[in-house]
Amino acid sequence: MYSKQYIQKVMDLIIQRNPREYEFHQAVQEVLESLAPALERHPHYLENCLLERFTEPERVIMFRVPWIDDNDKIQVNRGFRIEFNSAIGPYKGGLRFHPSVNLGIMKFLGFEQILKNALTTLYMGGAKGGSDFDPKGKSNREVMHFCQSFMIELYRHIGPATDVPAGDIGVGPREIGYLFGMYKRITNEFNGAITGKSLNWGGSVLRPEATGYGCVYFAREMLKTRDESFEGKVCVVSGSGNVAQFTVEKLIQLGAKTVALSDSNGAIYDPDGIDQEKLLWVKNLKNKRRGRIREYAIQYPKSQYFENKKPWDTPCDCAFPSATENEISEQDAQTLLKNGCYLVAEGANMPCVPAAVKLFLENKILYGPGKAANAGGVAVSGLEMAQNAQFIHWSPGYVDDKLQELMKEIHDNSYRTAEDYGFKGNLVIGANIAGFIKVANAMLEQGLV
Repeated sequence: MYSKQYIQKVMDLIIQRNPREYEFHQAVQEVLESLAPALERHPHYLENCLLERFTEPERVIMFRVPWIDDNDKIQVNRGFRIEFNSAIGPYKGGLRFHPSVNLGIMKFLGFEQILKNALTTLYMGGAKGGSDFDPKGKSNREVMHFCQSFMIELYRHIGPATDVPAGDIGVGPREIGYLFGMYKRITNEFNGAITGKSLNWGGSVLRPEATGYGCVYFAREMLKTRDESFEGKVCVVSGSGNVAQFTVEKLIQLGAKTVALSDSNGAIYDPDGIDQEKLLWVKNLKNKRRGRIREYAIQYPKSQYFENKKPWDTPCDCAFPSATENEISEQDAQTLLKNGCYLVAEGANMPCVPAAVKLFLENKILYGPGKAANAGGVAVSGLEMAQNAQFIHWSPGYVDDKLQELMKEIHDNSYRTAEDYGFKGNLVIGANIAGFIKVANAMLEQGLV
């Protein structure tokens, strides 16, 4: 009981210190509430103020990013890097370029990254960064100028044994290339300071696929607990970017049928399912032409496009929210359950509002929280770091085997931990406690730093 009072005290302090950072409050609240059983069992965490230390970033970096657009007009954006926790390894986490980026969003993502990285079993701390710069509609030249200006400040804070950024929303192979090129020029070093690099110059095979593939591998382990497989399952996937594309690709390979995709403007429904040929068309649409998903319904007339809608009205067995935070509302969750959905695996970070998560857990469906289900991306980033450190390159088969092993271990560790604390099947509690204990023990062993 005292642990719950302690948790509330810490939450009150966080809200006071971080006003109006609502996504950060939401992320911390969800984690801390699930840690109560661990705090009851390990009272020394309270005595050492672990929660206060765990929820406060080690370093918050904000900086100005000036650049010149194609009309020779000066633009100014804001850059961020939240180096949240380095207890188990160098800071590790993506960079997000999107107009919604602010300090609260960065703290929420960095905080989640601590636990996600801990679950992978690899030695990586937690961080996140980015900018309110929007690459959509910008020329390659404008994106290059912005990335170079961004790196002129960021370079002094990163390095292969210090902080290793990667990509996230708005930061794909193009942006990673421009960022690394400037880092290399400034530092005169070719090293593993950034992951998600091209295969031509230090990247790892399967890194683009890893988050989507890993999410499906995690969901496969969830289905195994009920002696089921993906064969014949009807799935809906939100988003149509990197994570969504490779989620659909792996679902096809495992015998499932994906009937929906979306973007920020609307959703498509294809009753015949999205096969490899259609998926290849979507990849070309999104990755090369940078078009909108509405064009899918023009290309494939049997499908339908719903303006300003999300795909959660579609009857399905499995849902993969793979777009952005808080995309599944309580009403969306009710609709999914009503339509027969019994598995939700989060490809995005915190895509379900707390009321939606509560509904999923109360109805005892298979629910995989993002910090566990979408950890495949950072897991393969960790494998890229290992390859860079040794100046070697692993085969696709080897990396895929490692990814499957890591996702199985993340699932099994979360499942075992939940059962050990009396919450069998609750992967939210299992993942949060498993990740927290690993980081908390490392913090204690390293002293008050």
